[in-house]
Amino acid sequence: MYLDAFKLDGRVALITGGNRGLGFVMAQALAEAGASVAVTSRQHEKAQKSAAAIAEATGRHTLGITVDVTDSQQVEAMVQSVIGEFGRIDILVNNAGINIRKPVEEFDEASWDLVQDTNLKAPFLCARAVAPYMKGQRYGRVINLASMLALTALPERSAYCSSKGGVIQLTKVLALEWAPYNINVNALCPGPFATELNIPVMNNPQANQLFLSHIALGRWGRPEELGPVVIFLASDASSFMTGAALVVDGGWTAE
Repeated sequence: MYLDAFKLDGRVALITGGNRGLGFVMAQALAEAGASVAVTSRQHEKAQKSAAAIAEATGRHTLGITVDVTDSQQVEAMVQSVIGEFGRIDILVNNAGINIRKPVEEFDEASWDLVQDTNLKAPFLCARAVAPYMKGQRYGRVINLASMLALTALPERSAYCSSKGGVIQLTKVLALEWAPYNINVNALCPGPFATELNIPVMNNPQANQLFLSHIALGRWGRPEELGPVVIFLASDASSFMTGAALVVDGGWTAE
């Protein structure tokens, strides 16, 4: 009985930035749990290739969409594409993100804006775009990718930490506004996972050792370890959970 709560059969999930890294892992996990999935990328070929790979691995109906999630018109078109293909949208995973590492005094305005637009403005635009459909069907699951760095800090991450802290606050507001419509909104806060985004840190021996010294489990997270967590947040297994920030960081923020 309890395992049935994790099933996503008949659900439709949209994962922004689902063409690589944690986004791809989460998209495939949702498909394996039974959902039809749409994945996005700024590059057409990558979106199509990722969607095809998930379809081949899981046998699920998939869609690849090319979109700049910082552009409101493109975001609206993206949602229309999902509705046109699948007829509904049940799960939104706001995963697309970027990190630019610079000391504050060297942070140019364009770099700051790019991080804020990608990490904070885009989840707002995507959530706003899916709201009418989720409200209409009186069901929805929105998962906003924050970070452990929404709760703690590191040098040279001023834009990233600020944007991810904002994601948690946006999550709380959406959770309160949309609770009457049976739309649950939660933030997922990954810690140090061995993904493309973290290659600069992993390839720097000093920085890598600094990270490992803060991780209670003593290692980087494996991307596939996030799959079961996103299934939990996207499914009825988390039906009484909204406005929360779920941390998966190997124990870093327990210090």
